[in-house]
Amino acid sequence: MRMAKVVGTITLNQSIAEFEAATLKAVVPLDLNDLYQQDTDSTDFLVLWDELGTRNGDIVALSEGGEAAQPFRPAIKPVDAYNAAILDHIDLS
Repeated sequence: MRMAKVVGTITLNQSIAEFEAATLKAVVPLDLNDLYQQDTDSTDFLVLWDELGTRNGDIVALSEGGEAAQPFRPAIKPVDAYNAAILDHIDLS
């Protein structure tokens, strides 16, 4: 599980049926230094399946790979990252 910052919303012009009613967010993964600053200079982002209602600037915990599709079992969803939690506070002391 990694932490990431929400930087935007993904809007699909066309999509497959499995993405019907999906909310997709653009998130930037955060390393330890980024967590201390609660910001990042990275321009690389992931597309995150969000069912929790995140907003831009929120810090989330995400699962990737095969674990990202587990909440949808037995349905099969082609997702790479799933929002597991919205983090209100991170204590790094």
